[in-house]
Amino acid sequence: MSIFSKIKESIFGKKAEAAEAPKPAVAPPTAAPAAPATEAMPEVDVEAKLSGMNGADKLNWRTSIVDLFKLLGIESSYENRKELAQELGRTDYSGSADDNIWLHKATMRELAANGGRVPADMLD
Repeated sequence: MSIFSKIKESIFGKKAEAAEAPKPAVAPPTAAPAAPATEAMPEVDVEAKLSGMNGADKLNWRTSIVDLFKLLGIESSYENRKELAQELGRTDYSGSADDNIWLHKATMRELAANGGRVPADMLD
């Protein structure tokens, strides 16, 4: 499982992953073909979800990728952060403060792109 998948599952839950899987539909025969039904996944309030986690008040997860990892129970090693950076399209991650700021914002943007509601100040 990728690092981003672990982050997403920790915040959105396993139901979000299951909801993405196609479900076989059995419909009774009709005169006209019916339009396929699509289930819209409810948007997840990322900030509220993270704020409600045990230990959130003791970590600076709103701006620190290391603290975000710690809050989610993911090893915050350089190797894991580098792997996440590569998953998000950055090949020159060195672990510097600027890299970590970029990585946190990129993670939040990716969560937003995958159905999360993320405050604007965590995106830019």
